[in-house]
Amino acid sequence: MKTLHIKSTSARKMINDLQEHIGGTTTSLNQEYVLTVDNDLAYGSITAVSIKKSITYIAFDIEFKKDFRLVNTILKSAPIYFTYCSEGQVEHSFSVTGKTNTLEAFQTAILRSKETVNNVYHFEKDILFKFSTVVVSTDDVSLANNDLNAKLNELFTTKNDTEHFAYFGSYNLKISEKIKQLEAIKQQGVVRRLLVESTVQTILALEIQQHTDDLEVARNTFGSLCKDEMETVKDVSQFITNYPEKQYTLKYLSTKSGLTPSKLQEGFKLLHDRTVTDFIRNVRVETAENLIKTTDLNISEIVYTVGLTSRSYFSKIFKEKYNCSPKQYQDNQNSLAATA
Repeated sequence: MKTLHIKSTSARKMINDLQEHIGGTTTSLNQEYVLTVDNDLAYGSITAVSIKKSITYIAFDIEFKKDFRLVNTILKSAPIYFTYCSEGQVEHSFSVTGKTNTLEAFQTAILRSKETVNNVYHFEKDILFKFSTVVVSTDDVSLANNDLNAKLNELFTTKNDTEHFAYFGSYNLKISEKIKQLEAIKQQGVVRRLLVESTVQTILALEIQQHTDDLEVARNTFGSLCKDEMETVKDVSQFITNYPEKQYTLKYLSTKSGLTPSKLQEGFKLLHDRTVTDFIRNVRVETAENLIKTTDLNISEIVYTVGLTSRSYFSKIFKEKYNCSPKQYQDNQNSLAATA
């Protein structure tokens, strides 16, 4: 068992600490640091980003070739770790020899150790781990004139200063989608910086909301759906997105997925905050908007391409979403192209 020590909440120092233990090469740009490793210890990458002086995002997409444990060394500030697992499962404990709890795929956890105990993640060899943590510092400097950090410090603490704060929450696929969006950002410079910051803050907000929801309902947010069923809902969503032109019915999707209509509806509401019908309609409108921008198809052809049959109905739902008719939108795109 090899041990990795992280002795700071700074993105740069985190990556430096990890590189010292497992090697690899580091690249950096605009407070984003990426450690790439391909050796006899590990294969993959670790990314750390400074969002604010007091908030750091670190993401692991890595397979260790030996059993490892990652030790967040005792810090005076007792930072809060908002952790999410996308793939694999991560064992966590307070102290190296403490009792472990399992963070499963798509599960959230909010962790904060008392000031005299390390925060420890355990990784088995030969397993791909994808997990991320938003680290929020709560020292006197980070709290000064910072309402967010002060509120988080108040929310995620125990009544007894000698006790740890440990919350292992419900499964949440919305966070997984946001992490994928974060990984897919291709822009550079200030645009990239703004997109990264806003997406990480959204991930943090979703973690906090999950905690709030769990406290309110005092039960698993999935209701009757298990993790595998939520995975199926995710697959159905992707299928609809890939093939918006198909004529879908709830019965067809239920048969295809093996889920009952009620479970499908419940899953879409949890994952997309929409009914199945609303989701299909929204995918078609967004696909149509992209076709107007990127093709020479006329409006009638686009209506057919996205699986609709009524141009007037398409115009109605397009205007509801974009506040203009498809024809106005297309004319505007054409005028922009002509002046480019």
